[in-house]
Amino acid sequence: MANTGIVIDPRYQEHETGVGHPERPERIGVLLSALEESMEGLSAIPPREASGEEIALVHDGAYVADVEATAHKQRFAFDPDTPTSPRSYDTARLAAGGFLALLDAIVAGEVDNGFAFVRPPGHHAERHRAMGFCLFNNAAIGAEYLRRRYGIERVLIVDWDLHHGNGTQHMFEDDPGVLYVSTHQYPYYPGTGALDESGCGSGEGYTVNVPLPAGCADAEYRDAFRRVIEPIAHLYEPQFVLISAGFDAHARDPLGGMNLSASAFGAMARSLLAVAAAHASGRCAAILEGGYDLQAICASSSQVLAELSGKAPALESPPGASRIDAVVERFVRHQKRYWKI
Repeated sequence: MANTGIVIDPRYQEHETGVGHPERPERIGVLLSALEESMEGLSAIPPREASGEEIALVHDGAYVADVEATAHKQRFAFDPDTPTSPRSYDTARLAAGGFLALLDAIVAGEVDNGFAFVRPPGHHAERHRAMGFCLFNNAAIGAEYLRRRYGIERVLIVDWDLHHGNGTQHMFEDDPGVLYVSTHQYPYYPGTGALDESGCGSGEGYTVNVPLPAGCADAEYRDAFRRVIEPIAHLYEPQFVLISAGFDAHARDPLGGMNLSASAFGAMARSLLAVAAAHASGRCAAILEGGYDLQAICASSSQVLAELSGKAPALESPPGASRIDAVVERFVRHQKRYWKI
């Protein structure tokens, strides 16, 4: 059994997005209720607010000030998808800082791994720009924090959200110190994440995009992980594994076109925990990104927590063969330019 840390707080509901917005406070409310019944064996990690300097590890200082300025406005929208309310800035700081508190606890050996259930999400946020429901890029802040504070040289970020994490990719695309891997529905919002987006300069090859057609289910993701993601991750030998854990590829999600079951997220977590065990002394931290069906969020989160804490039963291989074998083979051929897989 592993000692798994959990970050969650009622204050994550204070970011108000308005009636009908899919990224709504109830996403945290339903998780608070679910976790209240299943905290046995899990360690609560109190969140803190990230400082302006910590957020500026990856964001332009002027942009951070722009987000702070929204605290004085009853309503502001960075774009049609990304509104704010008076508490949004503080909630976004608490989201980033909650993840940093979890990373600190893992490095200190207080917990083995963990999951930060925070909002607003982050992976679309660019260095100078909010977009796609995201204000600050929590996963990117966490990766850079590990490097600056703890001297970690190789961080793996695997983003299994339905949407491509354009912000995370762009922040590290010229940097071999962070390997960014994304599975996502393609073509779809935000329009980035094509197979040939592989990084640039000294970071070429350290961006691994796995763009999947709509309709993919457990078997397709299984094969993408086994044939592309796992081999590359082991070759990279990360010293810390981060997961941008969106659950909008679940079959129930209203925004997505994928057909994953809750158990598929557990299978992906198990795969990445094996990478962490082999190369990073088990150090692995997940952070909530998307996922807009409340039942699917709870079921999928439960599967991932079971894997993190070592309580999950043996996983059965998903039924059926992948329907996109030729697509996965194309991924493999492309990545062989950079990795011996």
